[in-house]
Amino acid sequence: MTMKTVPFNVVIAGFGWWGSHIATRLKGSEDFQIRAIVEPFEGNHAKIADEGLTLVTDLDDALKLPDVDAVILTTPNPLHEEQIIACAAAGVHVFCEKPLGLTAASARRSVAACIEAGVQLGIGHERRFEPALVALKDAITSQSVGKIMHAEAAFSHDKLINVPQGDWRTTKAISPAAGMTAMGIHLTDLLISFFGPVETVQAMTSDRSLGWETGDVVTAQLGFKAGMTATLSAVLHTPHFIRMHVFGTDEWVEVINETHPDTPGGKVRYHKARTGSGVTTETFEWEDAVMHNLQAFRLAALGEAPYAFTNDELVHNIEVLEAIARSAEDRRTVHISEV
Repeated sequence: MTMKTVPFNVVIAGFGWWGSHIATRLKGSEDFQIRAIVEPFEGNHAKIADEGLTLVTDLDDALKLPDVDAVILTTPNPLHEEQIIACAAAGVHVFCEKPLGLTAASARRSVAACIEAGVQLGIGHERRFEPALVALKDAITSQSVGKIMHAEAAFSHDKLINVPQGDWRTTKAISPAAGMTAMGIHLTDLLISFFGPVETVQAMTSDRSLGWETGDVVTAQLGFKAGMTATLSAVLHTPHFIRMHVFGTDEWVEVINETHPDTPGGKVRYHKARTGSGVTTETFEWEDAVMHNLQAFRLAALGEAPYAFTNDELVHNIEVLEAIARSAEDRRTVHISEV
């Protein structure tokens, strides 16, 4: 006799673009039950009602609901620390959309609160769960690429170009270093998972078209403690482009995504080359990496499997974010030890 899955009861805090996107994903899952949506902005209330979801306007009230297992935060960046600490204090697991914080000190406080409360902290870096990038991580770990020399990473799109001036996404204080908190932070997370801790950062931003205070282009050079280097870029006003390219002494591997992780159907091309053998290509079908991540978080919260992210990695990625934001201000080299 097959046992029926007991749903994991979640509250989604925030019902903007990504919050509504998460809700759509979860409504089709037998493993999750949406207990409520936390949304103080009245302009989104009708949409929540249309979706047949329960509305709560305050996170504290949502945390008092019976049988809430976890909260998924899809709220503006500056709210994350306070809300994570509130969830931890209530003994509720919490999944935070990136970034975990805007400063390393903030990230450390959030992680410490979850450790002390014994709750699972999840993070919205779904790209670790993409099959092509899992294959690339395996190639790095098995050393089939040889000694790592360098990596190039890019994540760019134009999904946000119609955000109005003055929106929190356009400001340095809330979205530092142009596209870092929207896209670039996914790249640093991947690079940390591949190569370990970053030691030095050199970054710059520019404003080419949008007139945003934070800029619309960011590029950075990373030096890793293990010795390899990497470059990354994120452009906020250009057609979709996602690429990860790792160069080893024996082989290079390039992963190119045809679509954004939120867009079903796009294929992922996995190119690799060895000296004298030319370039070969493998094609991966799109998979729902967002749901893979949420499922991994659920299993970790239930104590059934370890989570793919360590607490040290969660904090370190914000150390790198803060270092990039600092470096971009005057284009100087920033050592992670300074953050």
